[in-house]
Amino acid sequence: MDLIYNRIILKISGEALAGKKGFGIDFDVVNIICDQIKEVKEMGVEMGVVVGGGNIWRGRNGISMDRTTADHMGMLATVINALALQDALESRGVPTRVQTAIEMRQIAEPYIRRRAIRHLEKGRIVIFAAGTGNPFFSTDTTAALRAAEIDAEAILLAKRVDGIYDSDPLINRNAKRFDSLSYIDILNMNLSVMDSTATSLCMDNKIPIIVFDLTQPGVNNIKRILMGENIGTIVKE
Repeated sequence: MDLIYNRIILKISGEALAGKKGFGIDFDVVNIICDQIKEVKEMGVEMGVVVGGGNIWRGRNGISMDRTTADHMGMLATVINALALQDALESRGVPTRVQTAIEMRQIAEPYIRRRAIRHLEKGRIVIFAAGTGNPFFSTDTTAALRAAEIDAEAILLAKRVDGIYDSDPLINRNAKRFDSLSYIDILNMNLSVMDSTATSLCMDNKIPIIVFDLTQPGVNNIKRILMGENIGTIVKE
């Protein structure tokens, strides 16, 4: 089977895991995502997953708190999400490892690049949690950093909309969707796809970003992308 990418990073936002509830973990959504990941893994794709934590904690929204403390709390939220994904994947017989940028050896491995690559080579899904381990960096930046470190061929950025628009399509029915954009377009147009640090890191390392809808019922858009279908919006040179 010819695939256009053989090693990828899948970035899942915390909000996606909340589903329609808007907060916490919707296990119906988790099960749908994990079914898709299992199907793709069985195609021979090596996959790392970066998960956000906004469904549990988003410290920037009007809270008077030290930014470093708030970001550390957000990193812990990503670990909760990572463990939920790991449990759902392993219940499907998919070997999975969680690696955290902040050491918590009782529940997960510390992030070690060579070990992560070895897990991928052995057919395991690696879930990268706790962000970069540093405050002031988003999980988008984590996805870009881990992609560069493990030599991933692309970042699949899962959203609740089917690509990148010039305005929020959930608010503006006349929003225009882009089929492709350059990294510079994202930065110059100030599009809220990834933060500027993550976009610049992908640009420097020539890592394409595919923004797509993960929530379409009955459709595995991850698989469709890997098979070469024109899904969502691609960001590249």
